[in-house]
Amino acid sequence: MQVSVIDPFGVSNDLEMPTLALALDPAAVQRQFRKHLPRLAGAPSPVDMKLSAIRVARHKPGRRCVLEYDLGLERRGAPPEALTLIGKVRARRYGNADYRRLHAVWSAGFQDDSPDGVSVPEPLGVVPRFRMSLQRKVAGELCTSALLKPDGVTLAVRIAEANHKLHRANVPTDRDHGMNDELRILHQHLPLVARARPKWRTRLARILRACDELGARVPAPRLGGIHRDFYSGQVIVDKGRLWLLDFDLYCRGDPALDIGNFLGHITEQSLRTFGTPTALVDREEAMEDRFVQLSGEASRPAVRAYATLTLARHLYLSSRFPERLRLTEQLISLCEQRLGLADNGSG
Repeated sequence: MQVSVIDPFGVSNDLEMPTLALALDPAAVQRQFRKHLPRLAGAPSPVDMKLSAIRVARHKPGRRCVLEYDLGLERRGAPPEALTLIGKVRARRYGNADYRRLHAVWSAGFQDDSPDGVSVPEPLGVVPRFRMSLQRKVAGELCTSALLKPDGVTLAVRIAEANHKLHRANVPTDRDHGMNDELRILHQHLPLVARARPKWRTRLARILRACDELGARVPAPRLGGIHRDFYSGQVIVDKGRLWLLDFDLYCRGDPALDIGNFLGHITEQSLRTFGTPTALVDREEAMEDRFVQLSGEASRPAVRAYATLTLARHLYLSSRFPERLRLTEQLISLCEQRLGLADNGSG
């Protein structure tokens, strides 16, 4: 069997995820896929499933890994079909919960032929031997770049509508995430920035206190199912269809968090790409207005609060990547401005 295996991360040496070595073994993969993927394995007609490539796409050592599998399917009386599967493995998890979650969303009106053009990738099954959930890879362009195009405002409106559709579906979940959880994340991470950059300690402490005050002012929401990690990297655009990705953090929470998080990421992308936080403000305004139109004007203060909290979280994220470290002080000043902290001294 001539199968290309590409592993630039050396994931087979990750002791916290011991099944990865087997998930890179072509013979084991072919055998397990035929056994555990009934949608591909042939019923009602037999299918010849041929594996041609395995690629490790992403790896966070000791935490999670994403692999891609290129397959060719041949059924009697049908033309050959080429497809790529996405396999997700998370440490100390078995894949069942991830599969069930995605399948529940997919079944709630997000199939690949949904009339409104908003979908999620088709969940295909679980391979227990690999502790892996599998889904079909979809084609298209990441929203991160698509938003920069001339029709970016129209796309921003569609993204708000797609997110509202997810909220209306309100797929049940036993996980909750509230404002206190958002603030706890900031309390865990901003002190790490201050420790590494003592010259910003006073400013970061003031930002953290102001974030606490901002969070306390946000009215208690009507909770529902939310994505919780909604930003441009989680949306693929393919012609007239939007694909929503990665429901690992799906939970019950404030719907305003999703759009606020997305807006904060757009502002950070604007600053990183164009050197100013306002270059994509027309996209932000269109997205916020459409979401508020759908969810009610009362949600606007919460949307803006979560956008500011997202920018504060980016203080930590920017400090982790050498190529983004130049943005940290700019983000500090932007957060101070958003939070009404007039004294931007560096003490």
